[in-house]
Amino acid sequence: MKVAVTAKGTSLESEVDQRFGRAKCLIVVDTDTDEMDVHDNEVNLNAAQGAGIQTAQNLAGLGVFAVLTGHVGPNAFRTLSAAEIKAYTGLHGTVGEAIEEFKAGSLNPVDSADVEGHW
Repeated sequence: MKVAVTAKGTSLESEVDQRFGRAKCLIVVDTDTDEMDVHDNEVNLNAAQGAGIQTAQNLAGLGVFAVLTGHVGPNAFRTLSAAEIKAYTGLHGTVGEAIEEFKAGSLNPVDSADVEGHW
């Protein structure tokens, strides 16, 4: 299954970006094959509004099952939910560590946004 992690850089050693919609990069990992793709999110990094919605729509287009991030706002959460993408918040450390936590089953999806919009 494909899992996306918000990242401050382009590798598994990069730090998890705490912002969902305005994350610098989105690292998509196939947990079955460990294949990794990096997607630049720069266009949403500086968006005046709608960054979370657009990022969620981009992930839906990539066929992502879940997203691991620090925080997610209400509009982004609604868009993720509509696309049936599970959100996991409160992640810290590296992208690789977040993926390992996910694979180990030690994370729980959230059922609502954990920050206000435009956080």
